[in-house]
Amino acid sequence: MTPLAPGAGVDLAYREDGTGAAVVLVHDLGGDDLAMGPLVSELSREARVIRYARRGYGASSAPEPYAGTTVMEQGEDLAALLGALEITGALAVGDGFGALIVLDVARRHPGLLAAAVLHEPPLLAFVPDAARVLSDERARIEAAVAGGGPPAGVAAWLDARPGREGRERALAVPGAFFADYAGSSTFAATRAELRAIGLPTAVVTGPTTRAHLVAAADALVALLADGRRVPDGDVAAATRTLLVD
Repeated sequence: MTPLAPGAGVDLAYREDGTGAAVVLVHDLGGDDLAMGPLVSELSREARVIRYARRGYGASSAPEPYAGTTVMEQGEDLAALLGALEITGALAVGDGFGALIVLDVARRHPGLLAAAVLHEPPLLAFVPDAARVLSDERARIEAAVAGGGPPAGVAAWLDARPGREGRERALAVPGAFFADYAGSSTFAATRAELRAIGLPTAVVTGPTTRAHLVAAADALVALLADGRRVPDGDVAAATRTLLVD
């Protein structure tokens, strides 16, 4: 049975693998703890890897009804999980929306994290061209929902991201997906707040990363006090580098 830990008013299902320095994995919208499995396999030989299903996914609970969330709420879940496991100084790895959650914890809970790896953070407030991309995406999702209901909307989002693990599990929890989708626009950190984050932070994109996310990654690294740009898409290698540092 998957163990549970208290989040910020919800129960979070988590898994642990390996021993050593703590690495916590935070998944994207339309993902879950199981989707982080390949990264666990690469890192658990040299670290204590904790992955959890965010509220509404997998065996984690969510409020009823669950219509929306915020980056800050998700950050409080992560902070509560680390507190329940008595972990400080973790290296946090965030994927997509999970990267915004890690950034939120880094700015509001100084000392809780030691370093961060952010894969394709959708920090789009600093990317003028992102408005058109997001508008087109919302139109595709809305059309899909109108034609086939919420799971079809999730499928439309996933179709633009081929190869993502856990597609069927994501389609089974459309409420969690749409809560995340609405919440992804709620990260309101200022440039000054981002500059004040002193953590060693690797910001990762890859060859298939869409242009607006590359632009967001570049803008973020330019603001961070100790930002390192990793354009080869290798999250595991970036994590190992920060573990050694």
